[in-house]
Amino acid sequence: MESLLKRELNTVALKTLGHAAGGCISQGQSYETDSGRVFVKINHKSQVHGYIRRTTGRSAPSQCNAERTTEERCTYCKGPGQSEMQYVNKFGFHIATCCGYLPQHNDWQSDWVNFFTRQRLQVQLDLIEKEYADREARDLWSKLQLKIPALFHDMEIMPALLHGDLWGGNIGQVEDGPVIFDPASFYGHSEFELAISGIFGGFGTGFYTAYHNKIPKAPGFEKRLKLYQLFHYLNHWNHFGSGYRGSSVSIMKALIL
Repeated sequence: MESLLKRELNTVALKTLGHAAGGCISQGQSYETDSGRVFVKINHKSQVHGYIRRTTGRSAPSQCNAERTTEERCTYCKGPGQSEMQYVNKFGFHIATCCGYLPQHNDWQSDWVNFFTRQRLQVQLDLIEKEYADREARDLWSKLQLKIPALFHDMEIMPALLHGDLWGGNIGQVEDGPVIFDPASFYGHSEFELAISGIFGGFGTGFYTAYHNKIPKAPGFEKRLKLYQLFHYLNHWNHFGSGYRGSSVSIMKALIL
């Protein structure tokens, strides 16, 4: 591991600063390097990516696209080292990301419904089919796919840069303000960002009030939120087992009514 990190970080110095608190899936470790401190997220499953994040500086906020003109909303947020804005008018990301240890393939698409259905829900349900061959889930999914487009009728969805896994366990506080970490980022529908916080470790009412003052709820918000929560329940089913089956099946049943 030490030689791998030195090579990837292009550093001679590599001093352990101590273990960070681990999560349910991966372990964390901080190091001092030639160019400063880094945080390394480690998972020992085969074919799982490692993640290295510098602990200095700030990353762009997760909702930087909101409340701007059409042209401005279709951009990457300008971050350290970027000399100019880069325009984004599609859904996806320039690399694969992970939610937990499962990869998210972020091939760019111009249609959000197609992106979310194929590259998020279908992937999760394919994994469930492979592992569990759950006939009820399979039958419900075949019906739900036909219902999804109606949930987005007459909506114009602009790509927003998302954290992707924003719940109470992935936020913190440092001396100069709040931070968010452990992202599963991609450009998607802004409503997706609120899904998992309604399942695990949500935020106070002040957070949601302030959020919706900036981005008001569009018609059909609550039902779409359930659809987005379905992704997280399926993802947890694939990570942690059939204890999450009941919630996944219940949401699918509710959405096809």
